[in-house]
Order: sequence, then structure tokens, then C-alpha cells
Amino acid sequence: MSSDGHEPTAMTFELLKTAVKDGGARLGRLAFPGRRTVDTPNFFGLTSRGVIPHVTPDNVEKHLLTNGTYMALEDFIERPQQYMTRSPPVYETPSPNNKPLQSFTAMPSSIITVLGSRRIPAVAAPMGNTNQSISVFTSTGFQAVTTKQYINAIQTLNPDIAIPLADLTHKTSAPTSKRALRMAERTDDWIKEWFMEMYGRNKEPSKIATFAPVLPISYSIQWEYLERLSEEHQSNPSVLSGLAVYDADLIPDISSSYQNLDTLPRLALSTPSNPHQVLRQLSLGMDIFLLPFLSTASDAGIALSFTFPPPSSESSDLLPLGIDMSSPEHAISLQPLTESCTCYACTTHHRAFVQHLLCAREMLGWTLLQIHNHAVLASFFASIREALADGTFEEKARQFALRYEPEIPQGLGERPRARGYHFKSEGPGEQKRNRPAWSKLDGEKKIEDKVADLRIEDEQNGTSGLGSGMDSVAETPLVPDENADAKDLEEMGFAEKAENK
Repeated sequence: MSSDGHEPTAMTFELLKTAVKDGGARLGRLAFPGRRTVDTPNFFGLTSRGVIPHVTPDNVEKHLLTNGTYMALEDFIERPQQYMTRSPPVYETPSPNNKPLQSFTAMPSSIITVLGSRRIPAVAAPMGNTNQSISVFTSTGFQAVTTKQYINAIQTLNPDIAIPLADLTHKTSAPTSKRALRMAERTDDWIKEWFMEMYGRNKEPSKIATFAPVLPISYSIQWEYLERLSEEHQSNPSVLSGLAVYDADLIPDISSSYQNLDTLPRLALSTPSNPHQVLRQLSLGMDIFLLPFLSTASDAGIALSFTFPPPSSESSDLLPLGIDMSSPEHAISLQPLTESCTCYACTTHHRAFVQHLLCAREMLGWTLLQIHNHAVLASFFASIREALADGTFEEKARQFALRYEPEIPQGLGERPRARGYHFKSEGPGEQKRNRPAWSKLDGEKKIEDKVADLRIEDEQNGTSGLGSGMDSVAETPLVPDENADAKDLEEMGFAEKAENK
């Protein structure tokens, strides 16, 4: 409720405490009308095609302690070549509350929705961006989205937070100085178009909060772009609500150079790979995080097990950041996933049950891990906020770094089946992500080779009739999947190509 007694109509962000001047860990509070209030530092859930992996929207409301979700436009705008003029279904969804994105994804109304152009982490495009468009990876391949189309999509889908287009490469290697300069210039042009279309003259003020991107290039190359953001925010504070930061190391430069931008909330798009990196970026002044390692750990059968601060112990051994629930040692364990956790998975089920589900490849196993891992992260950030409030954050962060292993375990269990729209091959030599549904009976050997091996074995043993090993050759193999073609069947020994007579 505002001071004049009316309900607020736009996002508000209040800084409650800053650890140090010109950057540093800080406490804040982010609020939207009708949404959960977000105490910062905190994290938002990452979605795939509009849903948090393995968790249905009703369970997001009941069991996940998350206050917001990040969604990517590229997940919704597939256009097959034969239907290029067809409007994607997300644009045609009826929405009584004028929130088509929320209605289409069935996301609970209490959850803040963030919409960007690319999923996180994004797949690098084979073709570059142009002066008027970027390349996005849809379920039907890479397609171009112009700046005008993207702005229209934002205005139509009406998310709570929108991230304007940025000219990014999404490659692991750093861009050259020439490419970095082009990135800054294009993004500067696109942000000017954004402000004009969203907040221009004679336009009704948009209730969508704009989080302007801060590029993953040096400050000296993009300072003119940041200067524009500062000037726009100073002349009209309602046009810029926050910053979407791709490189946390730029925060000290922004804090020292643009005091008016220092009060804005910061959304991390830098994808830290473990809690150690989260603490480092948080110490620089990041407020809200998107954490791909959360779902990656769940897919790998890992139950996150870290706490902040770490438990006291006389042992000098490093503690693991997670526990591999697919390990056979949990087959008869009646312990919860972690002893101190109070999430639904830990209070209702035990390790043996989750281990059984993972071995049987039952979806419930990954659902329970996803619920648990979200709870671990929620508790992690809640404890960080308590440490910031009482001034013990730096000491506890130092203890955490000394007590835990540097990386989250990889996990030895099988992952859930990957779908084509989630991944794209990055180059030659990459192994397939999905195990074949059916295969040869003896590795890569053909049946004829197997028979020859058995004949040699019989000769050496003085037996005849190809021995008992022939039973394995004659065994009925697994049934091929529905995607197998004639060539596959012939190679795998299920059929022979008939000669035309």
C-alpha cells in the first residue's frame, strides 16, 4: 500500500542495507502488485518451454519456495517452414487478467514472470545477429526475430519483467575488441528503439518493468551505452526498473560511475555453476540469480546438501555440495535426502525410495529431487540474508569456501531423456545425450562375428554345436523404437534388405 492509500501499479524496489559503498552484498525487497514479495538476495526458477522442469504448475505453488520464473520467447515461437504465416499459439491464448504469458504457461498468479529472448544457457547460433534482428533457437531450428517483433511480443504477452534485446554471441570464448564494440553499438541502438516504443511520447506508461542488459564486455567499451541508461533513468525513472547483468565484475564500475543506477535491482544472467560462484557474485552486489546448476543437479540424480553457514566439524575433510542418489549405497537407506531439510521430499520419502525411482527411470524421482534442490537453495539464500542483516556474511562466506568441495558432483545415474528442442550439437566428437532404446546383443559386433567367435571357442574347448553361447545369439533382441527406419533395422539385425527380382 502506497502512502496515499492506493495500491501500487508498478514494481518497487527498496534497498534495506548495503554492506559497503560502491558495490558489495546488500539486502533489498522487490515487490509487484498481486505477486509474492521477494526479499533479496534471492533466486528465480528457470523454465523450459514455460515450465520448471519436472514440476507441474500446481506443485510450483505448493512445494517450490520460488518467487519468480524466467522464460524465453524462443521456447514459444516455433514456425515450421510450411506454416511461416501462422501465429504461434502463445499469442492466441485467452487471458482474463491480460497476462497471456502467465495464462499460456499456467504459472501461478503469485509468481513473478520474467521474459527474455533466449533460454539460459543459450545455444550459440551458427549465423550472427544483424543490425535489426537476433537469431533464436526454436523447436524448428534457428530463426530471426527483429527488434520490432520482439517489442510487439513483450507488449502482447505482458510479463512482469522484460529484458530488452542485447547483441550477444553466446560463445564461451571472449569476443574480439571489434566484435565487442559492435555489440555495444547495436545494443545501444536497440535500447533507444525499446524506450521509444515502450515509453515514447503520447504512450500510456507501461506497467512492464524493464531490466536493461549490461553486456559481458569491458566497461570501457560499453560506457556510452551505460551512460544512455543513466540519462534515461535520471530524466524519467519509470522507464528503467532494473539491470540484467551478464558479468558481475562490472558491478563495481557501475556503482562508482552511475549512482542513480546503483539503486536498481540487479538480475544475474551470468549463470554461476556452483554456490561458491553465487557467493562471489553476491559479494559484488548481485540481487537475483538464475541458476542452471539447480536443474542440472536434479537431472543428474544429485540431492544438493550444502548449508550456509557450513556445519561445524573437527574433520578437515571437505564436504560434498551434493549427494548422488543413484548410488547403490542408498538402496536400503531410510534417511531423508538431507538430515536438516524440511521439504516435501525429505519429510515424506526416504533415500531408498528416491534411489529406486531413479534406477527405474520414473519421473517422480526427478520431481522429488527438483523440489528438494529448490528448498536447499531457498534455505541457502534465507541464511545469507540473515548473515547480511547481522553483519556476519563475510566471515560465514569464508567458512563456506573452506568447508565445501569446489564443484557439485556430476552424478553417475542416467539422466531423463533429452528432447531435441532443448539441445543442439556443439560440434564433432560430442557424445549422444540419450541412451539408444535398442542395440545389438553384444556391443558393436554383428551376429556373424559372434557366431565366428563361438566357433573358435568350441574348437579351443573341444566342443561342437557352437556351445551354450549360441543361446545368446538367438535371443530375441529389444524392440526398436518408433523412429527406426529400414536402414536402422537392417544394421541392427532385425531385417534384411530384399533383392528386387
